[in-house]
Amino acid sequence: MTSSPILERKKIDIVIGTRPEAIKMAPLIIELRRRENFSVRVISTGQHTDMLKQALGFFKIEPDIDLAIMRQNQTLDYITSSVLSRVGEILDSNRPDAVLVHGDTTTTLASSLAAFYRQIPVGHVEAGLRSFDMQFPFPEEMNRVLTDRLAEWLFAPTERAALNLRRENAVPDENLYVTGNTVIDALFTALKLCEKPGSPVLFPLAGGAPFILMTAHRRESWGKPMERICSALLEILRRHKDCHALVPMHKNPAVRDSMKTILGGNERVILCDPLDYPDFVWSLGRCKIILSDSGGVQEEASALGKPVAVLRDVTERPEAVERGTAVLVGTEYDRIVHAADRLLSHDEEYREIEERKYGNPFGDGQASARIAGILTETLR
Repeated sequence: MTSSPILERKKIDIVIGTRPEAIKMAPLIIELRRRENFSVRVISTGQHTDMLKQALGFFKIEPDIDLAIMRQNQTLDYITSSVLSRVGEILDSNRPDAVLVHGDTTTTLASSLAAFYRQIPVGHVEAGLRSFDMQFPFPEEMNRVLTDRLAEWLFAPTERAALNLRRENAVPDENLYVTGNTVIDALFTALKLCEKPGSPVLFPLAGGAPFILMTAHRRESWGKPMERICSALLEILRRHKDCHALVPMHKNPAVRDSMKTILGGNERVILCDPLDYPDFVWSLGRCKIILSDSGGVQEEASALGKPVAVLRDVTERPEAVERGTAVLVGTEYDRIVHAADRLLSHDEEYREIEERKYGNPFGDGQASARIAGILTETLR
């Protein structure tokens, strides 16, 4: 009697550093670990700390290695050099067959470079997004452009993202795959488990009071732009006296100081720390409109049929704008107020936006399975 051959499991390192990366890579980690042909190691750089751990915890994922690089007032130089050297050491100690990274963070670029230096193939999840302006968002646009040039597998979330890559002629077409976005996989998973809020800060909103969800954190919005954003929110609340506002504040003091100074003390504004992922998903599903400079929120809002006023002048998610679930308003006071006022005042237009969640361009919740299937076929 002959024994069956032992299946050689391919070693994949997945490197994450921030909460958005953790959320978007969690479904892929789960899918790859479910398959017998992969051995998956999760490396957390700790570019974010508590927020990242909480997001992974929701999906019952523990990092295999936590580099814990985060420190107060960390600079881009520090993050880049720390991730590059520390991830490089990990790759040297136990060389994987492939490294997977996500999106456009400093962790993403530095980890890709560490793998490239060792000639380890890189897979870039959420490849091909472009604002076509290296200053907006900064430094994310540069991070994703360079990561795409370093990667062997480019997992584009949409046909538009794939077209961007083809126009750049950066990689062979056979290395490019349109998969959908894993953030929709995570969202659909969380929606099944988020019928009630867990944080007491949300209890006043659980009774059905209409509220605006606002998130803002981009580096280019610090200072005067953030002050205009917050002042515009106050004007919107003045015009719509039945509305409240929920504002989860980013941990960065440059963001929190502006928000506390302008919005603090208003009885219809809930200022809070960043919400746990399930509570944030609950808030996305229950809010009336969204004001945000987050790329992921634009995708999630599109999947939920929630109108979002994008607090940026350019977006690498033009599909949401074309579909009508998002409108670009930048950080100018009048544009923000006008857009929000219109969304809150025109019921028929609002209902039309809600219906656009069907056929969402960012994915159907199966992106992780597609990526795992591609790696099964192509990772040798």
